[in-house]
Parts: sequence; structure tokens; C-alpha cells
Amino acid sequence: MNLIRLEGKRCICKTFQMADAAALAQVVKHNKEFWGRFEPIHRESYYTTVVQREKIRESIKLSKEQREYSFGIYDKKNFQLVGTISLYSIKRMPFLSGMIGYAVDQQQVGKGFAQEAIALVAEFAFTQLQLNRLEAYVSPYNEPSIYVLGKSGFYEEGYLNQLLYINGQWMDHLLFAQTKSDYMARKTNRDSS
Repeated sequence: MNLIRLEGKRCICKTFQMADAAALAQVVKHNKEFWGRFEPIHRESYYTTVVQREKIRESIKLSKEQREYSFGIYDKKNFQLVGTISLYSIKRMPFLSGMIGYAVDQQQVGKGFAQEAIALVAEFAFTQLQLNRLEAYVSPYNEPSIYVLGKSGFYEEGYLNQLLYINGQWMDHLLFAQTKSDYMARKTNRDSS
């Protein structure tokens, strides 16, 4: 698979390669409790290099099939891995849609990495993959993520009852979306400012 590298002002989103497994395992383990508030419970083996290497291997396979792209979010200043962002559940016609999910290291929250990574991946999805729609699920209790999605041009479309099984209980989520026409209108407005 060819490496995909999306470059912004403060971060670079790069598709994970096998050599990234140890760094990814370290970030995932470091954020176990912080990210775990909004994720399903994982076995202890999930936080190891071996399991993260297998996840990367699967993401490379899915990207070859144009079904999923898993990126590391790297601080442009020092190329430190500060989070992850994925474009997944990609559907072709008649949908031309995909889901976006992301997580930023707890020590890097509030520095603009998530918003810029979302913008980079949205541009990739709408211009290179020619998708028409992106969706994101977010917990109603994850106020920072709701804020970031709104700042990134996503709008709330609905409330999904008992969508995901997280930490031993079924959790409701909000559905956010952005269409290609919305994205292009925002981009035109930004470019003309």
C-alpha cells in the first residue's frame, strides 16, 4: 500500500505502517483510562505492540480495498504521535459515505490537533475518494468532541438510543454529519476570507 500523508499547519496525518506498532501501543496504553470513558472495554492484550501490529495489518488490507484508512496524528514540530483518526465503513454507490473517528492523547487535548486532523481527512474523503457524506458518532457526554465536530463543519442530525456497548452498558450517541456540498461551501468561504 502506498503511504498516504496529509499535511496541515500543526499536524501531519499519516497512514499507519507496520513500523508504527510500538508507538501506537504506547499511546493507546497511555490513554487507556482517558479514552476508555467513551470506548468499549478492551482486553489487556489490546495495549500491546503485538495486537496493535495486527490492527495495523488489518487496516492496510482494508485500505487496499478502499474500505478504511487509519492514520496517526503527528505533531508537525517533532513528529510525535499525538492521536489517531480513521475513515472507516466506507460505502460506495449509491451511498458514497464513510464514518470518521478520532482520539487525541490526553496531554495534547486543546491544541487543535483533532480539528485539523478532521479537516485533513475530510478533504481526503471528499476530494480524493469522492465521498458525498461523512458521519461521526459521539457520546452526548463528550462535550469537547461535540465542540470539535461543530467547529469542523459537522452538524447534529440525530440521537441514537443504545448504540454502543461501553463499559458494561448500552450508551446513547449523537449522530453528526457533513456532506461534500457543505464542505465545499465552507472551503470556498474560508478561501475567500
